[in-house]
Amino acid sequence: MFTIDAHLDLSMNALEWNRDLRKSAAEINKREEGMNDKPDRGNATVSLPDLKKGNIGLVVATQIGRYVAPDNRLPGWHSPEQAWAQTQGQLAWYNAMEDAGEMVQINNLVSLESHLKQWNDNSIDNKPLGYILSLEGADSIVTLNHLERAYQNGLRAIGPAHYGPGRYANGTDATGKMGREGIALLKEIERLGMILDVTHLCDDAFWQALDNFNGVVWASHNNCRALVDHNRQFSDDMIKALIERDAVIGGALDAWMMVPGWERFKSKPREMNCTLDVMIDHLDHICQLAGNADHVGIGSDLDGAFGREQCPYDLETIADLQNIPALFSKRGYNQPDIENLMHANWLRLIKKAWKS
Repeated sequence: MFTIDAHLDLSMNALEWNRDLRKSAAEINKREEGMNDKPDRGNATVSLPDLKKGNIGLVVATQIGRYVAPDNRLPGWHSPEQAWAQTQGQLAWYNAMEDAGEMVQINNLVSLESHLKQWNDNSIDNKPLGYILSLEGADSIVTLNHLERAYQNGLRAIGPAHYGPGRYANGTDATGKMGREGIALLKEIERLGMILDVTHLCDDAFWQALDNFNGVVWASHNNCRALVDHNRQFSDDMIKALIERDAVIGGALDAWMMVPGWERFKSKPREMNCTLDVMIDHLDHICQLAGNADHVGIGSDLDGAFGREQCPYDLETIADLQNIPALFSKRGYNQPDIENLMHANWLRLIKKAWKS
């Protein structure tokens, strides 16, 4: 089934992990044998061939560049300008993949419809992977003028925060409301017709964003606090508020977000019974709150600084997302529900956001 994954850090993997994503995950892992500079070396699950093998024809692909103040111990850049330059390097990688015929940027309704038609034409081989450009954390937006520049380069979705304190909003493991700069950013996102990604916003900023933003909202990669109690997840009240806004929430496949009690660098997926079906638990929880399957999707976050050591043990590569429809069906969901999960809900929001 045609599938949309609403959150993949492709350029980060290509540049910071030095992975040639034109190779299969198996080839990437073979080249990383013996490397130990990162805990997930040799455990990659994502590549362009594996995406295509899994009929994942459209992804929301990120840029990311965090600014860190002198008292912030998180990894990141020491000035917004450096963070901006980082994201522009990532954009250059996407452009290089377009030049190579591997990817194509989707940034309006015309390009979207053309890509969907091509991808669903089984007579066409070597179809490029479609990508919608997203920015995870807005620290790299030096000024609001930079946001419009990013829009002109194809940026269509943005999450104001990532981890910790941010220039425009506070994120995971932080607290506090947005100041004037954050509110101004929301208004500019709305003016440009971009999608607001509320993933990673701390609770204070989450509620404030919904109060101050009137455009299309989604949560590209989030799970449920009721099942794994951490501020990275959404509470039932937050989920209900997103449902009221006709938002879609993408289920993530990072094990520590899926199963309670996960200890990073210690827990093992099989020992913790972390399977794809656990993600269905989170998706089903959202569906039960909504009373339908209109607000769930996939935002796997696979290889988002983790690999097979921290994702479902019944997933070898991202192509295994094609096992999800059968798991969803076993919960009693019908074919239209499955299509909603795999692609239709994301498409509804994208078309709602894009006027042309």
